[in-house]
Amino acid sequence: MKDYFALGDLFGYFFRVFRKPDPNHKPNFNLRMMHGINKISIIMFLFALIVMIVRFISRM
Repeated sequence: MKDYFALGDLFGYFFRVFRKPDPNHKPNFNLRMMHGINKISIIMFLFALIVMIVRFISRM
């Protein structure tokens, strides 16, 4: 049951995507685009979550 709620990999990826790229390792174009799209989707999700929380609190 503990394995189903392990969030370590999720947070590890979150911090890997937003850190500065390693100058010694040049990722290919597809990998850079994938990480760019993931950054955009994470930011949009967090923005939507904040909007939902604010709307919920304002209705109280």
